[in-house]
Amino acid sequence: MTARKPLSTPPQPAVGVGRGGFRSVTAVQLPELPTRSGPPRSPEGRLPGRVPVRRVPVRRVLCLVPLALVAVVAVRHRSVLAEGLGQLQHAEWPWLLAAVGATCLTWVAAAVTRQGAVVERLPRRRLLATQFAAGAANHLLPTGLGASAVNLRFMTVCGVPLARSSAALALYLLAECVARLTLLAALLLAFPGALRLGALLPEAAAGPLLAAAVGAVVVAALVLLAVRRLRTAVLAFLRTALGEARSVHARPSRALALWGGSFAFPALQATGLVLVGQALGLPVSPAGMAVAYLAATVTVALVPTPGGLGSVEAALVVALVAAGGPAAVATAVVLAFRVITVWLPLLPGALTLGALVRWKVI
Repeated sequence: MTARKPLSTPPQPAVGVGRGGFRSVTAVQLPELPTRSGPPRSPEGRLPGRVPVRRVPVRRVLCLVPLALVAVVAVRHRSVLAEGLGQLQHAEWPWLLAAVGATCLTWVAAAVTRQGAVVERLPRRRLLATQFAAGAANHLLPTGLGASAVNLRFMTVCGVPLARSSAALALYLLAECVARLTLLAALLLAFPGALRLGALLPEAAAGPLLAAAVGAVVVAALVLLAVRRLRTAVLAFLRTALGEARSVHARPSRALALWGGSFAFPALQATGLVLVGQALGLPVSPAGMAVAYLAATVTVALVPTPGGLGSVEAALVVALVAAGGPAAVATAVVLAFRVITVWLPLLPGALTLGALVRWKVI
């Protein structure tokens, strides 16, 4: 008697294959995935009732800052502005137009000097526009800070490293200071009687001023000796600055641009004052007016006021009177000169500064 084999179930056909060997499409229902817990979302993918967060337009706000500063400065010095505009009505316009031309050339000289302070070639049009905007920034912030900040930002945007940009800025300031002092010394040697220095700097004030300068140098030296981190940073910056100066002076074109622009900038500014003096009939020689301007600006460089507003006017009036001009005419010349060099370019310069910030040039 033989045992019977258990019946085996026939194999199930594979998905897509029929029993007759023909392929067919078989729909298979997949299990539903678990949904994420949370409130339902809108068709756009946002949660209902939640307000989308908007970024603050920082650059648009920064574009309006120069205009606001211009308004503040104009309101604070509205009397000086009104008097200066009144003096322009009595001047000879050909001399004034020449003074405006000399003022425009100062921005070209500044652009040439900035290019001479760096080895890399900077874009010319943007460099010139930056100098025009930096002039406005320099009148809105304490002396030198506005123009320095604008040019430092411009060089870094152009790809110059921050350390080398700072070194180029220091080289520019040093060259301009040396050129201004050299011009003043040359004019004083050539025209020894052009300015009575006693009226500009009384003998009683010379001693305390010299003592203050020596004390500041001594305090700075002691701080550098006491603070190691500061000393290390200063030495590193000096090494970078010396390296940048050697690289610039190794190229004759850069050295010529640096020193030629440094001498041309104060010379053009002094020329503007001379032309305004001629327009208003100031009875002072051109050499005397040039010496007065250079002496006054060197003195005012120690006073940290926005663009020298107020201090420059006072120093220029005293210097022109020391050069032999009547006080009333000297005051009129200074007011008209400041209107041409400061107040007329201030609003266009602020607009240019805002546009450069908006376009990410600086």
